[in-house]
Parts: sequence; structure tokens; C-alpha cells
Amino acid sequence: MQKFLFCLAPLALSLTTLLHADLYSAAQITAAATATQFSVQITVDEHGVGRFTNTAGTNIAVTGTLRNDPGPGGLNNVLTYSLLNPPGLVAGDVLLRDAGGSILDVIRFNSSNGTLVFYSDNVDGFDALGDTPGPPRLLYTNRSTIPEIGTEQFNFGSYTPLNGEPGFVAGEAGPVMYTFISDGNTPSPVPEPSTLCLLGTGLVGMLARVRSRL
Repeated sequence: MQKFLFCLAPLALSLTTLLHADLYSAAQITAAATATQFSVQITVDEHGVGRFTNTAGTNIAVTGTLRNDPGPGGLNNVLTYSLLNPPGLVAGDVLLRDAGGSILDVIRFNSSNGTLVFYSDNVDGFDALGDTPGPPRLLYTNRSTIPEIGTEQFNFGSYTPLNGEPGFVAGEAGPVMYTFISDGNTPSPVPEPSTLCLLGTGLVGMLARVRSRL
């Protein structure tokens, strides 16, 4: 029931109008159930398809584009996602280690422009927007390594940075959790708030009909 409460106060979900406080800070916590810890979930894949959600009801699509990487040893025309330049974003590299022990994918966080850069391997050819000739020529000294999970049809890494680690957002109201899909496509997103409104309306109608029959 509490999911439908967000329909009462429409949110401006355009990436060009959303403020950082609406996404990362305590500004939306009052819209969420007090029993639920505030958190942010960011999912991105090698095709430029992403999703940004939080427990206060924000649910927006995020699209990656090809941009030059301003980080150390960064390449040109690399798949880049805007994180809306949150204050306190910690720069660094996250290395995805596959089952064989090799590191082929690098996820980079640049605090200079508030972006996530996706370096995907080209082992199967250049079949995704994020595939690059290789990793950055240099790495940040601040780096973390996480396991790549799954099969070649759907590989991913899950990552929740701690204070000081790459991708951590200092001053956020709750943890920022990332999912990096290195092979395969991003799963179907959860319904938009407008979809939840329609679903809620349908459920109310069904309940009313059942009650009238009783």
C-alpha cells in the first residue's frame, strides 16, 4: 500500500531537472516507510542501459553515452553514465575478476565530473557499446576488486562501497549499491510510479467488485 503513496506527490523525473538532493540525500526519506532504511540502487550494463532507484520512490532510466574519460590513462569514446555529479563522490576503479581469475572489465568513477565509466572487454568481439580495445592505460591508486558472477549469457558484479572506496558518496543518507552487468542485458525495470498508480487503481476496483458481491 505504501508504494502507492508516491502517486499522491508526482516527482519531476527528468535527468535535466532532478536535483542531487532528490536522489542521494534525506530530502526523500520522509516519503518512504520509516521502517525501511534509505538506500540508492544504480544498475548499468555494457549496452548503455541503466536504472537509478531509491527507497523513497525515485525510479528513472539512465542512458550511457560515449565520452572521453578524464581519469588517469583514460581512453576516448568510452561508455559513460552521468551520476548527476553528487558531492562527495569518491574517484577510483572497480575491477571485475572473472571465474578464471582474469580482470577484463573496469568500472571507473570520476569525481571531477561525477560519472561512471564502463570499460567492457571485447573477448567476444565489439558487440556492445561499452566494449573497448582495452582497459585504461593507467588506473587510479584507489581501487577495489570484486568477483564477476554468472555465465557468459549474463555476467554481473554487485558492489556496495564503504567509506573511501571508489563510488562511495560521502554524506549520502544511506548506502549506494551498484550492479554492473558485464554480459547480457539489464533486466526489465521495476514499474514506474505512474504504472504503480494504474495498478493500484485496478486493484481497488477489483476489491470493490468483490466486496459488492459479498
